[in-house]
Order: sequence, then C-alpha cells, then structure tokens
Amino acid sequence: MIELDNEKMAGVVASYQVPVKPEILSEIQSLMDEDEPNIELIAQLISNDVGLSATILKIINSPFYGMNRRISEIKQAVMMLGLNTINGLVTAILLKSSFQGDACISLERFWDDALDVANAMTFIGNKIKSKIPVDMLYTIGLFHDCGIPLLALKFSNYKDILIEANSAGETSIALEEKNYSTNHAVLGYYVASSWHLPKDICQLILQHHDEKYLSTITGSQEQLAFAALKAAENMVERVKRFKLAPDWHQHSAQVLSVLGITEEDYTDLEEDYNDML
Repeated sequence: MIELDNEKMAGVVASYQVPVKPEILSEIQSLMDEDEPNIELIAQLISNDVGLSATILKIINSPFYGMNRRISEIKQAVMMLGLNTINGLVTAILLKSSFQGDACISLERFWDDALDVANAMTFIGNKIKSKIPVDMLYTIGLFHDCGIPLLALKFSNYKDILIEANSAGETSIALEEKNYSTNHAVLGYYVASSWHLPKDICQLILQHHDEKYLSTITGSQEQLAFAALKAAENMVERVKRFKLAPDWHQHSAQVLSVLGITEEDYTDLEEDYNDML
C-alpha cells in the first residue's frame, strides 16, 4: 500500500480547484458513521434532493446494474443495495456535478467516458458476482481519473499532454510528472481522500496506473477491483474508439487471471457490453 505524506500532498495540490464536499454528503456520511445508522433518515435525506434521488434511481435501474426488478424509491434502494453502495453512488454523482470552470478539455466528454467505465465495471461485476465487490465498482469507475479535470482546469496546455500521450499509445502519467511535478493519480487520490471515500478506493485511485500492482496475484478485493477497472477501461476504448487502452498490453494477462476468465470469456463480455450500448 502506497502512503503519501499528507503535508507534501496538500502543498502540491493547494493551488488546484479541488471541489468542496457538499453539505448533504457530510450529513449522509455522519449518519452512516453512527453505531446503528438510521436507514429511514438517510433515505429521506437523499429523497429530499429530487435531482440526486432521480439520478440514483436511473443508475441502479439501468441494464448495467442487472437488478431483477425495478426500484422506484430511495428507501427501497438502500434496503436492497446497502448503505455502502448508496453512499458511493451519492458521492460519485455529487463529485461529477462539483467540477466547475473553463477547462482546456471537454469536461462533458470526460465525464461521459468516466460514466461508461463506471457502467462497464458494474456490468463486469454483475457477470462475475462471486469474485468482485460490486458495491465499490461504480464509484471507482467514475472517480479513478478525477485528477484529470483538475489539471485541465489549471493548465491551458494540458490538452497537448493528453494528445501526445494518446499518440504514443501511453498513459499521461510520465508527461504530467515531467511538466507539472504531479500527476492525475495523485490529484485524484487527494480529491477522494478529501471527500472521505473508503481508504481502499483512495489507494486504487492512486495506484490505477501502477505497472506492478498485479505482479503478485493475491486475490484480494482491491486487486479484483483493479482488474475490473483495467478490463472496463479497455472495453470502453474498444467499443467506443476501436483501439486498446494504453496500458492493456501491460496488464491483460494478469487481469484475466485475477478475474478468472479466458480471452474468449472477455471477448464475450465485450460483445454483450457493446450490445447494451
């Protein structure tokens, strides 16, 4: 597990437009931290925000979530999915709406891609239910690259960095470090930490481009979630842009091994995902 020096990290990101955690999320997390969380009160708090509750219901009733029956109320959703899943969905939705400003990239396109990865992760998790912690997948999918908007809001030349990395078929991490002395994984970790996401999710965001993460197969939930992320990223790239994700060639064999599926199984998943889109 990688640990960042909090003081040094805070210094690196002090000048970035890190979104402030909304009050409603603080209230929900405070209620969840109680010894016996009041499900009725949490559900009512979410339901009071019409836009938020409607988005949650839209997500969990999508075909990617694989629910057996339609859910029409937030309390019903909390009872069926659990508090951790609902908290993750609330956090992800609020984060998406909290990034504001003039960026050098299309934030709309960025979030469209992030949503596609989140849906693909959830889809994969529901297809391999016995292995992957489904409750954390959507949150990881939406949050994993959330440091990218911070760089795009701060640096007018950041789009050029992304284009250069894309042309080379590589991730942008090395170029970000060279030009800005930080990278989107570190910034994403800071955002996730400041919004009080679970520590395992924060670590996954920090390490989601770590080439060595799958070098030793442990079968841990974190490693399963990492593998699901890599599989989902590649799935989205293949379906939307007809090319492989930049780091798929590094991780593909280990990803399939961790998920316990063959290349043929993965191809079938990709085809099913494409059909849903």
